[in-house]
Amino acid sequence: MKTDSRALGQSKTLCALVLAAGKGSRMSEETLKQLHPVAGVALLERVLRSLRDAGVVEVHVVVGYEWDRVQQQIGTSYAGLNIQYIRAEHWFRGNLQSFVAARGFCDQDFILCMGDHIFDPEIVLKLQQVDLKGTLALAVDRVQYSPDDTLVLERDGLIVDAGKNLSTWNGVDTGFFKCSPKIFKYAIAAAEAEKAEFVECVRLAAEAGEAQVLDVSGHYWVDVDTEEDAKRAKRILAKYTQKGRGASDFIAHYLNRPLEISLTYHLSDTRVTPNMVTVASNVVAYLTAAFFLFGQLLPAALLTFVVGVIDGVDGKLARIRHQTTRLGKLEHTFDLLFEFTWLIALAIYLSAFWGTLPVLLAAVSITLMAFYRMVYDLFSRTMGESLDNYGRFERGFRRVAGRRNLYNLHILVFVILGVPLWSLFTIMLHAAVTAAVYVVRAGIHLHAADRQ
Repeated sequence: MKTDSRALGQSKTLCALVLAAGKGSRMSEETLKQLHPVAGVALLERVLRSLRDAGVVEVHVVVGYEWDRVQQQIGTSYAGLNIQYIRAEHWFRGNLQSFVAARGFCDQDFILCMGDHIFDPEIVLKLQQVDLKGTLALAVDRVQYSPDDTLVLERDGLIVDAGKNLSTWNGVDTGFFKCSPKIFKYAIAAAEAEKAEFVECVRLAAEAGEAQVLDVSGHYWVDVDTEEDAKRAKRILAKYTQKGRGASDFIAHYLNRPLEISLTYHLSDTRVTPNMVTVASNVVAYLTAAFFLFGQLLPAALLTFVVGVIDGVDGKLARIRHQTTRLGKLEHTFDLLFEFTWLIALAIYLSAFWGTLPVLLAAVSITLMAFYRMVYDLFSRTMGESLDNYGRFERGFRRVAGRRNLYNLHILVFVILGVPLWSLFTIMLHAAVTAAVYVVRAGIHLHAADRQ
C-alpha cells in the first residue's frame, strides 16, 4: 500500500463517484456486501480510504440496496472526506442504472470507481494525471485474474471493444475510470437501449473513438464479488503492509517478512489489536533480557528471533487496518531500548567470568549503534529519502549492515559454539564497520547535494 507523496502533490485533485448500490448476492448473507469486513475494515470504507490516500477530497456514493445501513455506518465525513449520497431507485437493474442516477452530480472531470474493489491508491493517482482527450480513460491491467473479469481490446491507446466474452483482448477492465461529464450522454443512450451494465456505456464511447486506456499493470486491485475474492484481497493487503523501503537485513527480508505477513493475514480479522502485539513483543523482549542476565543463553538467543518477528507484526497489523498513528512512531524507541538491554544483560552475565571486558565491549557497541543511527536518521530528514535506498551500494549494503537480527545471529552462533564472549567482539566490529560506511556514504551524498 505505497503512495508517492511527491506525485500526490503534483496531481490535480478530482471528485470521485463510487458505485455501491448493488446487493452482492454472491457474498455472505450475514453482512451487506459494501460493509463486508476485509482484514477488519468494511469494503466500502477501504475504497474511501484509498481514494483519500490518492488525494481525493469530495466523494459521491451511489447507494441502493439497504442504502440507509450504508449511509448510517459510513456517514458524511468518513476518513476526512466530504461524502454525499445519491440514491439509485433502479439499482436492481444493473450498475448502469446506478451510474445514470448520478447524472448532473459534477460539472468537471471525475474519477469513477466501484464500491467493491480493493486497490492501490496509485491507480487513482495516475488516472488523475491523465490528459483526457475524449470522454473517458479506463485503467487496464494486462493480467486476467478471474474468469469474471471484463476484457478489453485496445489499439494505439484507444478501446476497440470491451466485454466478458471477447475472444481477442489485450487488457482487463480494472473498474477505475477518469470521466468527462459527457459520459452521461452515452450512459443514457445505453440505458434507453435497455442495457444493464456500465460496460455498454464504455462500448458506445469506444465506437465514437472517445475511450482511451491507461496501463496500470503492476498495481494491485481486486474485484471482491465472493468470499474467495475477499481472501485474495486480504492476502494482497497483507503483502503490501511492508513499508515502502522494504525489509532491511537479509534475515528480515528472507525469514521475518514472510512470517510477519502470514501472521498479519491471520490476525487481521481477529480482535487482536496492534497495541496488544506491541505489548506482547515487549514482554517477550524483557523476558529474553532476564534469560541473558541469568545465563540461559541459548533460550535467550532463540527468543531474540521470536521477538524480531512479533515486533514486525504490530506495524503491519496497524497498516492493514488503517490504524496507524503518530503515537505509534514511539514504538521504535522502545525497540532500541530492549535491543540495548539484551547486550547489557549478556555483558553483565559474562562479567562474572571475564571481569569488565564484556561490559566495555557492550558499551562500545551501544555507542557505535547510537552514533550510526543518528547519522542514518539525520540523512533521512535532510534528504527526504532513507540512506538504505539512496543508491545501488546502499541498497546492497543494507542486507548486511548492523541490525538487530544480524547481531542476534552473532550471539546465537557463538553461544552454540560455547564462546559467547566472542559475540560481543564481533558485534562491536560489525557496528564499527556499519558506522564507518554510513558516515562515508552519507558524507558523499550530502556533499554532492551541496554542490548541486
